[in-house]
Amino acid sequence: MIQKLKLAAKKEVLYYLITLIVLSLIMHIDLLSDPSSRLEIMKEKNNYSHIFLYSFVIYGVFFILRKVIDFVSGMFNNKE
Repeated sequence: MIQKLKLAAKKEVLYYLITLIVLSLIMHIDLLSDPSSRLEIMKEKNNYSHIFLYSFVIYGVFFILRKVIDFVSGMFNNKE
């Protein structure tokens, strides 16, 4: 039981990190060419947390959608 919980937690953290990386590259494409300049801009403006908040919101939407799809597919698969 604990192993399943740990595995599920690791999967969710991985999903969040993937969401974080993809969104940060979509929002700030200059991270690929010159990440130091982007970090300097973030340091000047003191806005480190916005990408974490956006990623959490998008992750939450995807999480809810995944759970709804799992629930609906479970209703149709358990006709025993």
